[in-house]
Amino acid sequence: MRSIKTLLMIMLALLMLIGCAPVPKEEPKDIYIFYTSDVHCGIDENMSFPKLKALIEDTKAENENVMLVDMGDFVQGGTLGSLSKGEIIIDMMNEMEYDLVTIGNHEFDFGMDRLKELLDKASFETVATNFKYTGNKENRFADIPEYVIKEFGPVKVAFLGILTPTTITASTPSRFQEDGKYVYDFCSGNDGEELFSKIQSVVDEVRKKGANYVIALAHLGSEIFNHPYDSISLISHTSGIDVVLDGHSHSEIIGDTYPNAKGEDVILSSVGTKMQNAGELIIEKDGTISTVLVADYEKEDEKIVSAIAKAQESMNDILSIEVGELPFDLTILGEDGYRKVRNRETNIADFTTDAVRFMMNTDVAILGGGGIRDSISAGVVTYGDLLSVFPFSNVLVSCRCTGQQIIDALECGSQRVEKLAVFDDRPVGEFGGFLQVSGLKYT
Repeated sequence: MRSIKTLLMIMLALLMLIGCAPVPKEEPKDIYIFYTSDVHCGIDENMSFPKLKALIEDTKAENENVMLVDMGDFVQGGTLGSLSKGEIIIDMMNEMEYDLVTIGNHEFDFGMDRLKELLDKASFETVATNFKYTGNKENRFADIPEYVIKEFGPVKVAFLGILTPTTITASTPSRFQEDGKYVYDFCSGNDGEELFSKIQSVVDEVRKKGANYVIALAHLGSEIFNHPYDSISLISHTSGIDVVLDGHSHSEIIGDTYPNAKGEDVILSSVGTKMQNAGELIIEKDGTISTVLVADYEKEDEKIVSAIAKAQESMNDILSIEVGELPFDLTILGEDGYRKVRNRETNIADFTTDAVRFMMNTDVAILGGGGIRDSISAGVVTYGDLLSVFPFSNVLVSCRCTGQQIIDALECGSQRVEKLAVFDDRPVGEFGGFLQVSGLKYT
């Protein structure tokens, strides 16, 4: 009997020792974060959704820490988005299994109620760090967090979503008003300082909560005309951010580095527009961070191919309506292949601005070059072709104005124009506010 008691006591002691033994520390593993931006409904173009999905699935087959994020301007800019008021694009993003997005200025184009509906329909999270409501009615976006922290084993990665403070004018200003007063704000005060201060406070907060890395999903733009709200200024006025994944200016940046407020290098990357590239951010287990842009992939995900085809088929009856015929191309491009419509006269801009003057029966018509989004090839012209030129559902307005006001408008629209349209294989002087005209000439 005594021997049995002794054996039981020994077994109990061993169990207690096992229970008290330290749990082996989980080792970090590589993290893969794929990113898109300014898709503008171009889900079947370039490095399309089907190709990106195939790349992601192949990566998941060998790695467990994989994410997909977007930096905004996804629901507008193409026929599928325009006709469905963004719903088809959200459906496609759900099929892609996006994890996290921030919103761009064009997400507001269908109005606040519609944006709320689209975000509710989304199976992915939204993050917006500097999006504030200051009204006294219901804040429809109160559930959008300022940051999101994702855990990859022992590693915590914090994501911020930074919207350009120019969103109010880059979309429709009335969208951000209630009873004639602005009630939505993007931390636009004090020449950028309000934005930088807000971002810094949130970065400090997530660092205190144990974030090992901080990634900014930004819709700011990196070009000089985005200043002072550009991504490079954000980096130089803050510290604690490891990577800025940027959008809005449609720039292609593989992974440049810029010094932050403490002189530490921060990676900046941007993928262009219309799926010109998909980005891949890799955080290796030893802490090394790198970014690459992927312009093509040899495989396509058949499920996504089928979903896009089904969505396009549902709109074919409308998009295929024939409206006319062209003997030559109408184009937004120059001979160099860049978007000439944003800094020079083009034949499609002449045609469309003449059409506006005719429809409105005015002496003069002006259109922002950035709103003329696509070319039309010679041959039969369909409603879908026209919608691809003007996907944003803008409203035509006529008014009386003085000659001086016209001159002021033309000077404002010409503020970015330079003698060179392309330098070092990159566009120069692009500006969406460049004015195309009918009924007048200017130099």
